[in-house]
Amino acid sequence: FFSLLYGYFMTRLSESHSQGQFTFWNGVYHTMMKITDFIMRFAPLGVFALVAKVVAEISPEQLAELATSLGSFALTVLLALAVHALITLPLLLKFVARVKPTRMYPAMAPALLTAFSTASSSATLPITMDCVEKNAKVSNHTSSFVLPLGATVNMDGTELYECVAAMFIAQAYGLELSFTTQFVIVLVALLTSIGVAGIPAASLVAITIILTTIGLPLEALGLILAVDRILDMFRTAVNVFSDSCGAVVIARTEGEKGILES
Repeated sequence: FFSLLYGYFMTRLSESHSQGQFTFWNGVYHTMMKITDFIMRFAPLGVFALVAKVVAEISPEQLAELATSLGSFALTVLLALAVHALITLPLLLKFVARVKPTRMYPAMAPALLTAFSTASSSATLPITMDCVEKNAKVSNHTSSFVLPLGATVNMDGTELYECVAAMFIAQAYGLELSFTTQFVIVLVALLTSIGVAGIPAASLVAITIILTTIGLPLEALGLILAVDRILDMFRTAVNVFSDSCGAVVIARTEGEKGILES
């Protein structure tokens, strides 16, 4: 709450005072991004160590079973993301925004490819805004508000992934998934996805919160690290696409014309 107040009144300062504030906080942002990038360079070593410990402690038969289970987990995530991106969001475009959903995919293709390759919705944001404004014909007035906000709080793919990952880990540890437990997982995933940073592997931090909430050890996260990167690429693309769909829906409800008409 204090941060919201501080940010608001920082914009109310005169230019002579506000420029120093903007420069300082922008510097803090880039510093934290560099620290995060430095730490992520060690992620492959950490994944190797975690996976090596698991492999060393189980038999070849158990290893084959684990590989099969991990493949099923990855397939489940991909199918769920496909349903959301190819059915749920197009239905919103058709019946709420009243535009042709098939025109949205080519319009957002550059942003989706960038999101897939970088696994970062924040890094993709400038391209997302460019595609939404130039290809989808959404006004800058709408896109400049909806898209930056969506890149921070609208993490559809991330929330979906967190739920599936937490349930997969719970099943692997033999935890009974009662309705109450599943509801807690979905609720915590919803809340944590709002604050997840738009950088690669950021959802792993949120998953640790879910694991702690349902009483599972944090090292259980090692079960999904082997496939997390490729799934991160897919879920980031879904996040970016859902942000762009949100911008189109808001623009149409605000009465904007000419959206996705050519």
